[in-house]
Amino acid sequence: MRILVVGGGAREDALSWRLAASPSCDALFHAPGNAGTASRGENWSDVAATDARTLVRRAQEARIDLVVLGPETAIAAGVGDKLRDAGIAVFGPNRGGGRLETSKVFAKRFMERHGIPSARFRVVHNLDQARRALEAWSGAAVVKADGLAAGKGVVVCDGAADALTVLTGWYTGNAIPGGGQDVVIEQRLAGREVSVFAIADGRAMVPIAAACDYKRAGDDDKGPNTGGMGAYSPPALFGDDLLDVVRERVVAPALRGLLAEGEEYRGVLYCGLMMTDDGPYVIEFNARFGDPETQVLVPRVNGDFARYLKSAADGALEIDAATWSDDACVGVVLATSRYPYENTPVRGLPAELGLAGDVVAFWGTSSREDDGTVTSPGGRVLTVAARGANVGVARAHAYAAIDGLKARFPSGTPLAYRSDIARLP
Repeated sequence: MRILVVGGGAREDALSWRLAASPSCDALFHAPGNAGTASRGENWSDVAATDARTLVRRAQEARIDLVVLGPETAIAAGVGDKLRDAGIAVFGPNRGGGRLETSKVFAKRFMERHGIPSARFRVVHNLDQARRALEAWSGAAVVKADGLAAGKGVVVCDGAADALTVLTGWYTGNAIPGGGQDVVIEQRLAGREVSVFAIADGRAMVPIAAACDYKRAGDDDKGPNTGGMGAYSPPALFGDDLLDVVRERVVAPALRGLLAEGEEYRGVLYCGLMMTDDGPYVIEFNARFGDPETQVLVPRVNGDFARYLKSAADGALEIDAATWSDDACVGVVLATSRYPYENTPVRGLPAELGLAGDVVAFWGTSSREDDGTVTSPGGRVLTVAARGANVGVARAHAYAAIDGLKARFPSGTPLAYRSDIARLP
């Protein structure tokens, strides 16, 4: 099987790494790819993940059997639609199904229409509506920009006054993250956050695994929201019984709703959940694998992952093609020290990291230079992921590996990371 992975971040590096180990994978291509994917296949570094027309042409020329869509931007650009129109199998939804992620307003109203548990909410389109909505608001609130905002469109507020301050800044400064005018004001839920991933083939949707991620930049969940600073899988005390509850209350009605609205969803549905005293409530849906969650999910996969994704793309999921190890995996993101406020380019990192055993590292946006080093534009540079018999063992392996990597990086490399990923009570 000849496979194209669309995207160039650590998520796509992780998918490429696991696909390369699949018996049915004969060749790998990446658009645009990064320093990690370059080691196991061909990078189309001149092709953007959102360039649907070029991706179709190049996929046809390369005789691609399966395209795996990584980033949400590709889904929003309709890359899946164009590839399917050309007769190419795609793991990843069309633009219509992708609205579950690309529009917070659409997602909330979809959940309301189809009885999926979610926090109470109001949709506003301007500052006057926001003021009126918040006059009667009680309790903490979460303010969400409608469109894609690279992890910067969600602000957790202690109450209505804080929410109004955020919205005043957005509207008066014409600075709503992701653009547009639509904003969701949502009740802040209390509980434990868990992400559950379900695979869909257009007719069925099957929950496969769960993970916990860390969105704040600093230890103890302090600092600004980011795209994600680490993750671990499986979550503590999240067994098959809870997965069954999520299947019944979230995944099944989501599938019924998609079918009722004419969407044949093929790909992964990321269910960001708050496990409350009343059961799971959906915080958000994503229409693709998460980053950094993918980096801790794929090391736990056994079997033929390529065949698994291809069967979903073909509309007939082979559920036994891949299984999930009982081992745990912990991933820690190394980011430039001013992230997410600004990205500082990093140069001269070793392309060969010398990791061994149950530890692997996945590159974020990056390129491999002729001298064998790696250059990154900054932000989330590297995710170090380690497997272990349990979360504690995996965590120890991950941080030990980071200590070893720091000694190999050029002096003064401005990389920082959280020290509390997967530090459980």
